[in-house]
Amino acid sequence: MRIFFSVGEPSGDLHGANLIREIKRLEPSAVCEGYGGPRMAAAGFSLHADLTQLAVMWIARVLVNLHKFIGLLVRADRFFHANQLDAVVLIDYPGFNWWIARRAKAHGIPVFYYGAPQLWAWAPWRIRKMRRLTDLVLCKLPFEPSWFNQRGCNARYVGHPYFDELAQRQLDHSFVNEMTTKTGPLVTILPGSRTQEVVKNLRWLLRAAVRIKEQIPGVRFAVASFNSRQGNLAKRLTEELELPAECHADRTPELIRAADVCLACSGSVSLELLYDGKPSVILYWVDRVSYWLQSKLRQVRYITLANLLDMQDPGHLEVAPITQTEQEGLAMPEYLTYQDKSAEIAAHAVRWLSDPRAYEAQSRRLLELRDKYGRGGASIIAAQTIVNAISRQRPDIPRPHFIPEGLLPASSGEPSTPLSRS
Repeated sequence: MRIFFSVGEPSGDLHGANLIREIKRLEPSAVCEGYGGPRMAAAGFSLHADLTQLAVMWIARVLVNLHKFIGLLVRADRFFHANQLDAVVLIDYPGFNWWIARRAKAHGIPVFYYGAPQLWAWAPWRIRKMRRLTDLVLCKLPFEPSWFNQRGCNARYVGHPYFDELAQRQLDHSFVNEMTTKTGPLVTILPGSRTQEVVKNLRWLLRAAVRIKEQIPGVRFAVASFNSRQGNLAKRLTEELELPAECHADRTPELIRAADVCLACSGSVSLELLYDGKPSVILYWVDRVSYWLQSKLRQVRYITLANLLDMQDPGHLEVAPITQTEQEGLAMPEYLTYQDKSAEIAAHAVRWLSDPRAYEAQSRRLLELRDKYGRGGASIIAAQTIVNAISRQRPDIPRPHFIPEGLLPASSGEPSTPLSRS
């Protein structure tokens, strides 16, 4: 069994490593190779190129590195032509991976998308591309299979792979104990891992912290920075606002575990907060132009993964402003904004810190959601699905691939389309 991977984000590298370990556990002789990152290489992956070094967010950076992407695409195309592959597995990174999928399909290689792009949230017309270029979509969120299946894609829910990583994570318990034995409730501030996110969000989160300090006696604050450079930025901003706060780098899991309440930038960290049952408020601050632009493109009401997990019906993805009353009913109140929402953010934290019953109810709700969707096992289910599909050796897949509506599989079923190479 020989599988080519294309993985371009650091988070995808993490999920890819766990998936490869499970594939090799099921098929010890399986050869996994292609584009990925160092974590995948440590899991026994033959790394053709470290694509995570080219993880980019902005179009200018894409253009600067365009020649590198073209070179990797040409290299992959030649590899597909020269070698007998059983499957191509894509993880996130849609801009480049769509081109990898095109070349794989041109060579008759089945394509699995593990952790599909959020087409239901942004530009849903791209579903035609997903339908044409993939054979099976392995979904992270519970409402996704129904959404994809209704639009002619073969999809199955496997769970969010980040929970697998959280289940294996080892904490520095001495540091956690040190933080929790100090007097006063602890509010942990999580401004994100990308520097541009930190620059945009941290100041507003710290302003909310100042408001909390004014209302909660003895409250403590800690900023969880991704690296020392961001930690220095956090220290400078806390000093400017005269906010007493500890600034730590590379201590995010411990500071979440030690916290009573968290204030966080939107991202996968919300799943970590959910896993630990920490009442949290989510912020994603953008400039006014970006806010207007996303309001025209966004197709989903919520941006926080924990809130998306709690959303069952993909028919209720309409975009509408979230009222303050509705915020109280969310698993995690969230603010996608270009305005100063520090007062609203602080109000949630003050309520939880001053009302034990409100705090307990919010924490219990998160833990119930975790018990329903966060038990882990996505890597195992995805590996079993891929290995079983390859082993079937079914006839060729017609291209372009489209499943007639009457033959759409159930969201929890096994892949029903043929998955062998032509």
